[in-house]
Amino acid sequence: MRFVEKHCRIPEGDHVGQIVRLAGFQEDFFYAVYDNAVRTKRAFLSMARKNAKTGTIAFIVLLHLVGPEARQNSRISSGARSRKQAAEVYNYASKSAMLSPTLRKAVRPVPSAKRLVGLLMNTEYEALSAEGASNHGGSPVLAILDEVGQVKGPKDDFIEAIVTSQGAYDDALLIGISTQAATDADLFSIWLDDAERTGDPRIVAHVYTAPKEASLLDRDAWRAANPAMGLFRSETDLAEQADRASRMPTEENSFRWLGLNQRVNRFTPFLSPGVWKTGNGAPDLSAFKRFPVFGGLDLSQTTDLTAFVLVTRDDKGVLHVLPTFWLPGDILPDLAKRDRTAYVEWEKNGKLLAPPGVSINYPFVATEILRLTAGMDLRRIFFDRWRFDLLQAPLDRMGAKLPLEAFGQGFVSMTPALTATEIEFLKGNVRHGGHPVLRMCAANAVVKPDEAGNRKLDKAKSTGRIDGMVALAMAIQAEAVTEEQKKSVYESRGIRRV
Repeated sequence: MRFVEKHCRIPEGDHVGQIVRLAGFQEDFFYAVYDNAVRTKRAFLSMARKNAKTGTIAFIVLLHLVGPEARQNSRISSGARSRKQAAEVYNYASKSAMLSPTLRKAVRPVPSAKRLVGLLMNTEYEALSAEGASNHGGSPVLAILDEVGQVKGPKDDFIEAIVTSQGAYDDALLIGISTQAATDADLFSIWLDDAERTGDPRIVAHVYTAPKEASLLDRDAWRAANPAMGLFRSETDLAEQADRASRMPTEENSFRWLGLNQRVNRFTPFLSPGVWKTGNGAPDLSAFKRFPVFGGLDLSQTTDLTAFVLVTRDDKGVLHVLPTFWLPGDILPDLAKRDRTAYVEWEKNGKLLAPPGVSINYPFVATEILRLTAGMDLRRIFFDRWRFDLLQAPLDRMGAKLPLEAFGQGFVSMTPALTATEIEFLKGNVRHGGHPVLRMCAANAVVKPDEAGNRKLDKAKSTGRIDGMVALAMAIQAEAVTEEQKKSVYESRGIRRV
């Protein structure tokens, strides 16, 4: 800390060129990382945006490049998701050094390569990005990951390449500085939860976040997530963002993520995480043999997720959910990397079926559907017409007689299906057992409205699978339509017999 405050300079803004004065949260982090009796292996600092994250990374870079942590001929790297963000870290560190009377003599910038060379001990720093052609070179004794919270899913090739490149050192240090990830299943969340669960003294984790149920307008909540508020984080700006989010529900999740550093998806899902969790109770599988059963089938692309969801309502009004999912087994690891999702783990745990092949094995799907529904009082299965001809052929060869009905995926058909699904969840009637694949689909599914207020499901991100939620909505609508058809024309119009 003495090195930073003596030699580093503020590179931009109103105080450009002035000496650095570390904030309290930065000092706390430095003490925890560099004054650790068992030597820190991993360190995580999580806070809301605009709290000097880039500056903190830049000071750590210079500390290891020409400061007291410098090691002869060592390499340092920082990794960011985009070239622009990687360049910002390089630019901040380079400008800070060039404005310093002492550091400008010890640091040589190489702008074309986004590199800094430490002349005192032949050290080298390089800014890497996930968009770069190759990130496997070198063995950094220090690797700093910028905004690792943006990684979706439990794995990432870019970060894995940086982490594994540190294998040449027994005492390598990995630092991650970021806002929180969107869900518990994302990489940064897994790291933070592991640090909390294990209590490993070699892992330092400082997380600044607002309480889960905090009001958007609670200034104490702002302060909890923004340790630099009042120093170099504008309280006025936070107040304006909070006020806008409180008036515009579509911006609430974005402010909770970026302004309050909470684990929330910036895209508002069709069903909020809290509402979804009300259905985590285990479904009664015996109910599928005792009560009428309804289904939804979404086949999707030949290399994408295929979903079949069955529902049944017991005599207490509880709706039990039985989902089944398929992906091609021969390319499952590739699909897991593409979607940044734990398909391989789910297949091992029996939550996902992955028969051999490079595309969906439709005869296998047909056989499994018949096995699942054997002995059930199956009343109606709504299905998406897309690719259904590939499943129809094996069903015909097997002589299968299933109550299949085509169901459109546009606004007209999906609006009542989504309304019926919402009602069941809001009433607390659903029991889906927290199935991980279905949970992923629910987290990715957002509502897309038209000008008339009709709705259908859309993907939160291009790689986010929503097939399970589409199938669930169709299954719930299949039951709703069937129950409606049981009523007389008078009852359907609100007239009751007396």
